[in-house]
Amino acid sequence: MNKRAQVAKYVVVDLVGAAAAWTLFYLFRKTYMEPAKFGYKVPVAFDTNFWFGLVMIPLFWVGLYVVIGGYADIFRRYRIKELGQTLLISLIGTVVIFFVLLLDDTVADYRYYYRSFGVLFGLHFSLTFFLRFILTSRTVRRVHGREIGFNTILVGGNERAIAIHQEIEGMPKSPGNRFIGFVNVNGGDQQLSELGVPRLGKWNELRSLIPKHAVEEAIIAVESGEHEHISRVINELEGTQVRIKIIPDMYDILSGSVKMTSIFGAPLIEVNPQIMPAWQFAIKRAFDITFSGLALLILWIPMVIIAILVKTSSKGPVFFHQERVGLQGRTFRIIKFRSMVTNAENSGPQLSSASDPRITPIGRSLRRTRMDELPQFWNVIKGEMSLVGPRPERQHFIDEITKVAPHYRHLHKVRPGITSWGQVKFGYAENVEQMLRRLKYDILYIENMSLAVDLKILAYTALIVLKGDGK
Repeated sequence: MNKRAQVAKYVVVDLVGAAAAWTLFYLFRKTYMEPAKFGYKVPVAFDTNFWFGLVMIPLFWVGLYVVIGGYADIFRRYRIKELGQTLLISLIGTVVIFFVLLLDDTVADYRYYYRSFGVLFGLHFSLTFFLRFILTSRTVRRVHGREIGFNTILVGGNERAIAIHQEIEGMPKSPGNRFIGFVNVNGGDQQLSELGVPRLGKWNELRSLIPKHAVEEAIIAVESGEHEHISRVINELEGTQVRIKIIPDMYDILSGSVKMTSIFGAPLIEVNPQIMPAWQFAIKRAFDITFSGLALLILWIPMVIIAILVKTSSKGPVFFHQERVGLQGRTFRIIKFRSMVTNAENSGPQLSSASDPRITPIGRSLRRTRMDELPQFWNVIKGEMSLVGPRPERQHFIDEITKVAPHYRHLHKVRPGITSWGQVKFGYAENVEQMLRRLKYDILYIENMSLAVDLKILAYTALIVLKGDGK
């Protein structure tokens, strides 16, 4: 599978479809819209505006597809998804083009605006979807015919593993799984090797086996009641970019946990395949940058006053920098207004408490109103943080937490935030136990992540700042 070549094919058909739609729309304007406006036939001439649009409009559409995620999982596309995604992108793009380029046109009657919008949308959607449908149909046929497959590893070698292996291998139309081997969870679950499926190792060796065998999917064939084993395997696979699927039992099916995307696929539970749609991530990032930029611009005077108060109230620098762990486990330096005395951690990493003597008088006020976090808008603009997301921690405390809760590493799926669900509910954590209590809400946030949830958390954070009752 050549992913780049496949993406290039979709880019080419999108460019061709957009160029063809723009050309036909230009002809529609010249042969229908303008004669209605002027009262006489207008000669069709491909002027500078046409050629400029012929270059820029297709590039705009391709950029929109990139933002929305139209080139993601290029070999896992299916026709219904293609229809829905093309409809959404066509609608968004047509609205943008209409308001930017067409709304200031002089027309014979306001109804011609509706016709102009409808024709542009119809042309672009029909041409783009037709070309994409051809490409996607060809890809689907190749997946079903086992020409394209995704390296899959089975976790467990028991009867459940044998059953799912035989079911998928026996399907006349393959769902795309190409089994390369299995890993056992305990010493007795190695029956799968009797079918000729190679044993690659044990479950706790997954992180080294995945790059070695270019694994793209993992199917957990452990009894669904063995939650401890399933949790350990998921934690081991976290951060590997491998799609995780679990064989469900009847309870999982009846409770609605199993969501089918293919009629020919095996019933499997996919573990958080997509935290949030790509278009929402794009909007979230754009909102982060816009809001943070405006905040720094508007609040620069209060920030200067705070800086003066911090500097004059106690010895030491105005800003406090500290290394934290962020997206995908990458470290960055967080910036805050200093709220503690200098050298507050000479004896090692420590968490603060409400009565911590290290906190300065002005620092106590800043923490209560969250004003010490204001410089972190710069971390947001740099892409190290988001407005809303799990609070970033130091590696020392992450090591302490993961001894008790290995699932903490799930928080590194997203950018850390200035505020979070856990922060709103509990404020600053004073010990590892409180960190664990806050962890539940941070994971809930990731599992229910959306723009609407972000707005709610921001609203509650604003109330805490205004009331000054932050903990």
